[in-house]
This record gives sequence, C-alpha cells and structure tokens, in this order.
Amino acid sequence: MILVLNLGSSSLKFKVYTQAVEECLCAGLYEKIGFETSKLKLVKNGKVLNYSLHLPDHRSAICSMKEVLIDREIGVLSDFSEITSIGHRVVHGGEYFSAPTLIDDYVIEKIRELEILAPIHNAINLEGILDCMVEFPNVPQVAVFDTSFFHDLPEKVRRYPIPRYLSDKYKIRKYGFHGISHEYVYKKYIEKSENKGARVISCHLGNGSSICAIKNGKPLEISMGFTPLDGLIMGTRCGACDPAIVTYLITRCGFCSHEVEEVLNKESGLLGISGISSDIRDLMKQNDHNCKLALEMYCQSIVKYIGSYFMLLEGLDALIFTGGIGENIPEIREKICQSIKCIGVSIDHLLNSPTTKNNMISNANSKIDVLVSKSDEELSIATQTYSLIKS
Repeated sequence: MILVLNLGSSSLKFKVYTQAVEECLCAGLYEKIGFETSKLKLVKNGKVLNYSLHLPDHRSAICSMKEVLIDREIGVLSDFSEITSIGHRVVHGGEYFSAPTLIDDYVIEKIRELEILAPIHNAINLEGILDCMVEFPNVPQVAVFDTSFFHDLPEKVRRYPIPRYLSDKYKIRKYGFHGISHEYVYKKYIEKSENKGARVISCHLGNGSSICAIKNGKPLEISMGFTPLDGLIMGTRCGACDPAIVTYLITRCGFCSHEVEEVLNKESGLLGISGISSDIRDLMKQNDHNCKLALEMYCQSIVKYIGSYFMLLEGLDALIFTGGIGENIPEIREKICQSIKCIGVSIDHLLNSPTTKNNMISNANSKIDVLVSKSDEELSIATQTYSLIKS
C-alpha cells in the first residue's frame, strides 16, 4: 500500500491507497497539532469518526497515525510491512527538482537548504520525512514538489528585473507554489470538458492562496514567486507589497531581517489587517470595520490577478475555485464573480451553495465556465509516487 503525508504548520493529512492507486482505504486529518487539544477526523468506508487528543508535535501525530492504521477496529493494516512506499508533499524544490524524486541524503540536504525560501513549510515537510524514516525504516520515500509544475515557466515570467549576475548566482527566479493542486484541478476540468487547449484560471484559496493561468496544459503565470510570500493577501502573509517596506523597516525602524520575515509571514495578511484572526470564517462573523476591510482587500487582490491573467490568456474558458476557502465559502466566490462580471462571468446563486463540490456554478448566460473543484493533492502524490517506484 502507499501512504501519503501532507504536513502543514499545525496539521497532518494522511491517506492510504492500494498499491496501484485504485482505491483510498482511509483518510485522516490531524488539526491543531501543538495546541492544548488536537483533533483527528478519520474517514473510512464512508464513515466519519472524530477524536480529541493531545499532540505536542508532528512526531507524536505520526506515532498516533501508526496506532490508528493498525488498530483492530478502525485500522486498515494488519502489519506495517504492507506499506511499500510513502509519498510526501514538499513545498519548495528550488531549481533542483522538476519531478517526483526518491528521497536520499542529497534530497534531504536540498530540502533543508531551501527552508529559508519557504520558512513556514519546508522545515515541517522535512520533519515528516525524517520522522517516517524512523517510524517506517527501509520503506522507500518520495518527495513530490509544489514547485515542479512551474519549473519550465517562460523566461519572461520566471526572471525578475534584477541584475542577471544576482539571479544566476543566487538562483533567484519565480518558482511558483500550489502546483500539485493547480495541476490536479486543471486536469479534472480538461477530462470533463474535453477541451485540451482550454484557457483556465485556477484559484487556490486557503490560508495560503495563489492564482495560476494555464493554457494547453502549461502554466503561463502564477501569483506566488521566489517564495510563497508573494502574490495574494493570505491568512498571515502579506502577499505582494512594495519591497522598499522591507528596507524601510530595517534601516529606519530598527527591525532586524528575521523580525521583518516573521512580520510579513506570520503577522500580516488577514490577521494583520483585521487585528483579530487569519481565518476568513471568523472575520465574516464580525461587525467590525477592520474585519470587513480585510475581506474587501482579500477579494480585490484576487480580482486584480484574475483580470491580468484574463488579458494574458487572451480570454478565458474556465475559472476554477479550489482550496479551503475556494471550496467552502460561497460568499467569497460570489463577491469575486460579481466583481468580474464585465468579462462574461455569471453564476447561479442556487448552485453556488456551501454544499457545492466538484460542480459548475455558472449559469446558462455565462460566457465562462465557473466551477468549484475539490483538489486532491494526496491522490496526485500517490499517483506520482506509484509511477516513480514502479519505474
């Protein structure tokens, strides 16, 4: 069987697939790792089971996962030797990795080296890899990188307008992120529409958010750049802002570079604007000016990218919403679509409901397909892991 792990800063998703990725035997989500009370949501045979437990760190979550997998009542394994490979989502692969890669000492070294470019993600991803090497010794492990989908972006897109000697020496380029998700929902749309040349804008909206323009199966643009900090306003990340703010904070305001990095990555975005929460659901409940402003700014940042990518693609066939916010909050989808109706977007208000999953929400008058697509990064990781191990 194939075990897939997808680690976040305080979460761990796992799924177990049969060897040829024909069936998902079970799926689990640990949330609030490191908090006083952690939660586990386990899905098996269509049944949803919820547990509360204490998990101080990701290692304890992986140990808990092992107990769950082999539990007599809820487990799916009779023995850990049934796991033949483990697939990991890794956020930043830099210029080193353009495809799924069997993990060895060299890969571990490079993932660690790239931590500085994805400080919220790569360290956690690597922690999961190292923990699995201890808990599942001798099981082949595969890294599937979020940046791989964007490895061959056109040079005019991936290059920054800085001196070439800096770009070349320090590998400074647009890498792009959420590639596993963007590629997955694009392929699902192509399968349904049978339009292989479709011009698609994929909106992965969650605590981390990005927008991608895709045509003929190739990404033409992505809102995230050298790091996952660029682009849209996010939960705690600032997104695109004047780079002089960084130098101003350091040279005039007494901040050190580490403090600025912390502020821009962990204290900005929706949290920084609202002063209350990084969670859109919390902000929508508040009758507060700053919370409303945070929502307005978030949606406007999305609309700006959609508009520019519409021009880049010279039109649009489909607009896809995915990610935690994109899939689950119809009010945000409606606000965005209302703002871009001038390009021919029109949605059905009944179809645009909280229960809409993997469905079209555009109406008969819309010139552009608008759909909600549930991304399955774990399935994509499992498929790529299986293909690599088989080869």
